[in-house]
Order: sequence, then C-alpha cells, then structure tokens
Amino acid sequence: MTEEILNSLAKSLREYDRDRCIALAKEAMATGMDPLKAINTLTQEIQEIGEGFNKGDLFLPDLIGAGSAMEGAMKILTLELKKRGITRESLGGVVIGTVFGDIHTIGKDMVATLLTAGGFSVNDLGINVKADQFIDAIKQLQPDILAMSALLTTTAKEQKVVIEVLKKEGLREKVKIMVGGGAIDQRFAVNIGADGYAPTAPEAVALAKSLVAK
Repeated sequence: MTEEILNSLAKSLREYDRDRCIALAKEAMATGMDPLKAINTLTQEIQEIGEGFNKGDLFLPDLIGAGSAMEGAMKILTLELKKRGITRESLGGVVIGTVFGDIHTIGKDMVATLLTAGGFSVNDLGINVKADQFIDAIKQLQPDILAMSALLTTTAKEQKVVIEVLKKEGLREKVKIMVGGGAIDQRFAVNIGADGYAPTAPEAVALAKSLVAK
C-alpha cells in the first residue's frame, strides 16, 4: 500500500496534477505513513523535473505546474510533521520575498517551493515586501539566507535599498543575500552587493546550497 501511494504521488507530480497530489498527500497521512517518506518522494521527482528544465527538455509551464503541485502537497506534509513532532533536518533558514512595489509571485513561489523541497526551512514574506519587513524578519528569524525577487526594472533597485538598510543596521555580514527575477542579472547582483544570483528556480537551490557551505 505504501509503495502504491508513493508511486501515485510521484505520478501526480509528473502530471502536474495539483488536486490529485494534495489528495494523495492526505491519503498517505491518513494511512499513518511517515511524512518524510512522502516528502522524499516528491523531492526526488521535483529535482528530476528541475534537471529536465535546466537541460531544455522541459519548459517553464512544466516547472510552474510541478511547483504548484509540490507546494500544495508540502503544506499537508509539513503540517503533519509538526503534528507528530517530527523534525526534518534543515540545510539552513531562508527568508524570501518579492520586493516593495512588485506583486509578481510565480518565480518567487517556485524558488520557495524548490528550496523547501531541497531541505531548507523557508519563511515566505510574500509580495510587495518593504525593506523594514525584510529587516524585521532577519532580526526575528536569523536566517542563513535572504532571497529577494524583482521582475520589473523599476523595482529591482529595491533590492539595493534592502542591502543598504542591512548595512546600516549592522546585519549585512550576518546573512547571505541571493537575488533573482526578470529584471536581474549577474552584473546587477554584483553591483548592489549581493552574494549571488540565479536565473532559474532550480539554479537558485544550487546557489543556496553553495552559500550555506561557505
């Protein structure tokens, strides 16, 4: 029964069937299955999809569909972890958000989902996040990484604003900063003083792992 459910769970993710993926996650938990088994199954599947995207075998809609299905199932599974008092080993803490003035969420959501699947503890502040909200979250949560997204050229400068406030608050050296979004490139990231830039969600996970390893 366990293997059958796990195989179906993986299949629903491959087919980008969010509703089916959520239903199977609930079914798995109703049978008493270890949530970590279901999470590991989904993680392996989403990593393969991410690799397919990076190779050019899959496309952005594939990644979005898989990310949405994964995100839905992970809400069920992480809640069950808390209920059972199970601690999942974390690679590090991440605070993520789309900067002030920008309400685009798809890219940020994909990165948050893949970071969670990749083993990070992620706190998503959402969209249109002001500098002081990022600062408050860093003070309270003390994450290893701050990840900021900006799709628009007009809002990209907000990433620099946040970094400058971090410097004034004496917090810059306490957190690694990674940036991304349609308006961002490597040169921009370097110029504003970020620690890294990733053009895609799968690459953002690799970047985060490299940053916490330093």
